Amino acid sequence: MCEAFPYRLRMLRLFLPPNLASAILRDAIPVRLEVDLASEPAPALVPALALLQRWCAAPTPPALLQLTRSQFRELLRALREQPVFFWAGKPGEAIGWTEGVLEGVTPLLGSEVQAQSPTGQPKPAAARPSSERRGTPAVIDGSEHFLAITLPSREHPSYGQVLELLKAVGFVLEPSNRRWWLRDRHKALSFIAEQGDRMRSEWGAVTTENFQRNTAGLARAEVVCSAEEANGGYSLTMAIRAGGASEEAVRQALAGGRAYVEHGGRIYLFGRKELDRVSEAQRALAGDSQATLTATRSLRIARARVPEAQEILETLSPNFTPPSGWRERSRALRELSSLAPAPVEASLERRLRPYQKLGVAWLWYLHTQRLGGVLADEMGLGKTLQALALLTAIREGASGGRAASLVVVPASLLENWRREAATFAPDLRVAVHHGSGRDASGADFARHDVVVTSYGTLARDRGAFESVEWTCVIADEAQHIKNRRSQNAQALRALPAGSRFVLTGTLLENSLEELRSLFEFLLPGYLGQVPAGLRAEDRQWHDERLIARTAAYILRRTKRAVAPELPEKIEQTVWCEPSDEQRALYDSLRQRGEQELYDLEASGAGEARLRFAMLTQLLRLRQVCCDPRLLDAGRGVASAKHEALLELVQEAVDDGHRMLIFSQFSSALRLLREDLESEGVATCYLDGSMPAKARQAEVDRFQGSPDVPVFLLSLKAGGTGLNLTGADTVVHLDPWWNPAAEAQATDRAHRIGQTRTVTSLKLICSGTVEEKVLALQAEKRALLANVFEASDAAASRLNLADLRALMTS
Repeated sequence: MCEAFPYRLRMLRLFLPPNLASAILRDAIPVRLEVDLASEPAPALVPALALLQRWCAAPTPPALLQLTRSQFRELLRALREQPVFFWAGKPGEAIGWTEGVLEGVTPLLGSEVQAQSPTGQPKPAAARPSSERRGTPAVIDGSEHFLAITLPSREHPSYGQVLELLKAVGFVLEPSNRRWWLRDRHKALSFIAEQGDRMRSEWGAVTTENFQRNTAGLARAEVVCSAEEANGGYSLTMAIRAGGASEEAVRQALAGGRAYVEHGGRIYLFGRKELDRVSEAQRALAGDSQATLTATRSLRIARARVPEAQEILETLSPNFTPPSGWRERSRALRELSSLAPAPVEASLERRLRPYQKLGVAWLWYLHTQRLGGVLADEMGLGKTLQALALLTAIREGASGGRAASLVVVPASLLENWRREAATFAPDLRVAVHHGSGRDASGADFARHDVVVTSYGTLARDRGAFESVEWTCVIADEAQHIKNRRSQNAQALRALPAGSRFVLTGTLLENSLEELRSLFEFLLPGYLGQVPAGLRAEDRQWHDERLIARTAAYILRRTKRAVAPELPEKIEQTVWCEPSDEQRALYDSLRQRGEQELYDLEASGAGEARLRFAMLTQLLRLRQVCCDPRLLDAGRGVASAKHEALLELVQEAVDDGHRMLIFSQFSSALRLLREDLESEGVATCYLDGSMPAKARQAEVDRFQGSPDVPVFLLSLKAGGTGLNLTGADTVVHLDPWWNPAAEAQATDRAHRIGQTRTVTSLKLICSGTVEEKVLALQAEKRALLANVFEASDAAASRLNLADLRALMTS
C-alpha cells in the first residue's frame, strides 16, 4: 500500500467517483477498494472490514463494489473520522472529516449518517425519513400491457410527488377501486423503464406478486465496452446491447424516444438515467458537449487519456475488460501504491520521506512513459528534493549515453537550485546558464546532466535551448507560465523534451485558464481546443471536463495528509543569487569599506575606531543583501531576496497559509508592506516604535482575522513574548545570527495551541557576508551573536581579525 500513510491506515482505502451525487441518486454507488488483510487490522477499521466481508460474502472484498445508499451510510458510520476516503482523481489526499461530517460526501446523503458518541455507543437515532415511519407506500400492479397503481396514503411523504408524476404521464383514476390506470402498452413499458426504479428506491413503492410474475420476462439493456491497442493508443467501442437485437434496431428505438426494444420474444428496457450516463460518457470521451447519443460509438483514446477513460467506463460498464497495457497505465496513475520505485541514487533515496518516495515514483513513471505532470505539494513538503531525486533517477536509468535535462526557475531561485543539487545530489553535473558571462550559444549544454536557467534567459537564448533534445524539462513556480501568450510560456512550450513537469505549491483549480496553459506545455494537444462562442452551460461542461482530464496528472499532498511523517517544525534555507546590479553594489561597498579600513590603519587609528568602522561597513553590506533600497546608492536596484519573498508569499497565500516575516530592519518591512498591499495582500505590522497598546491591537487583529495572511515584525519587538499561532509559516528575511534569538522568533508560531506543522524559511544571499556568517555559525556561535548587536559592549568583545574576515572577499 501507499507508504505516504501511517501503518494503521494501510489496511483500507476507499476511492469515490467524481459523479458521486448522481450515483447516490441512482442508489448505485461504485466504490473502488484497496484492502490489505495480510496484517492484523487496526481496531478502528475492524467494523468496516466486517461489513465489507458480509456484503461480499467473501473474506477478501473485490476491488470494485457497488453499494446502495443504505450500505454507504453504514460504511460512513463505521469509518467515522478515519482518513481512508479519497476522490478517485486525487489518490494522494484523503478527504477530510469535520465533526463527523465527511467533507463533500455526507451532505449528499442528507442527515442520515448517524454519529457515534465519544464512548463508541450509538447516539439516539435521528428522526428517520417519513417514508420509513408513517403511512403506506404506493403499490404497483399490472403487466407490460397496462399499469394500475394505488397511491400512497396521504400522510406518506411521497404522496404529492407520486400523484404529480402519475398525472404527468397520463394515468387516469378509476373511482371504483381508487387505482390509477395506464392502459397503453407503449406508455406502460416506458414508465417501467424510466420510473420503476425511482418509484421503488426513492419513494418506497412496492410491487404485487402479479406484477412481478407478469414482468419477469423484461430485461435491462446493457452497455458493452471494448478496447484494443491501435497506432500507439487504443481503439475504444461503446455499444448499447439489447440481447441479440441489431444495432439498427437499437438506433431506431433511441431516435424515436422509445425506452425499449423487442427481440427474440423478450423486451429490453432502456432506463432514462442509464441512457443519460451513456450519453455523458460519449460526450466526455469525444470531448464534445454537443455529441448526440448513439447506439454504438467508436473512439480513439490516446495513452495519456487512459486514466480518465477508465474512470468513466468502470462506473458505466463494470464488466469492461481492457487490454493489459490499458490496465497497467490506468492502475499506475490511479493507484500510486502500485508504482515501482524510481532508481534514485542510494544516498539521496535514504533522505526521502515515504510520501516523497511515492512522489518520485510517480514522476519517474510519467518520465518513462514520455508524459508529464504537475507536482503540486504544499509548501514545505520538498518539491525541489523530489525533482532532484527524479533527475538522479534519469541519470541512473539512462542507457546509450547521457542526455541533459533542463530546469527553468525564477532568477531569484537559481542559486537555491544549485545549492540544493550540490547538497543532495552532488554527483549530478549541474550547470547554471545565466548572467552576462554565459555562453549564449549553449555549446556546453551536452556536457552536463542538468542545466538550470531562468525564465528570462530561456526567452533570450531561445534558439540555443530549442536546438537540444532535452531528456526532461522541469518548470519551477508555475505562475511564470500561467499566461499562455507570455514569452516565458511560448519559449517553454517550444522546447523539445521527452518528459515535462511543473512544480507549484498553488492550487491549480482556482484558475482554469492557467491550468490549461500549464497543460499546453506538459502534454501538448492533450486537452484539445475549446470551440469559440459557446453557451454558458457548454462552457461550464468543458471546464468540468478540463478538471477531470487533468486530475490524473496532478499530484498534490498537503501537510495535513502526510502529518504523521512530518516533524513539528520544518526548517529550510532559501539561497538567493543577487542580480548583477545588486552584486555590483555589494562589491563596490565592500571594496570601499576595505579601503577605508586600510586608510584608518595607515593613519594610526585606535582599535575602538577601527571596530566601529567595521561594524558600520558590515551593517551596510547586510542592508544591500536585504534590500538595496535601504541605501541611497541602491535606489532602483532589484533585490533577489525581495523577489524570492514575493514568490513565497504568493504561494503561501494561494495555498491558504499565513506567515510571519521577521527582519531587523524596520525600514525594509515598511517597503515590503507597501509592495504587498499594492498586490492586494493584507498585512499586519509591528515594530519597536509602536506603543504597547498598538502592538497588542495588531496581534489581536492578526489572530482574529484569517483574511490577513501576513504579519510583518521587527525582530526585537516581535521576537519574544507573543503568541501568534494563527500563522504556520515563518520567514527570516535577514536572519538573526544568534540561533537562540532566531528560534525564539520562530516559536511565536510554533507554540502550545499550534495544530499544524510550522515551516521556517531563512533567506540567504549567496557569496555575501550572510553566507560567511552561516558557515561560521556553529564554530563561533557566541561571537557571531555579538556581531550584529552594534553596541559598545558587544564591540569590545570582538576580535578585529574576525570582523575583517567577514568583510573581505
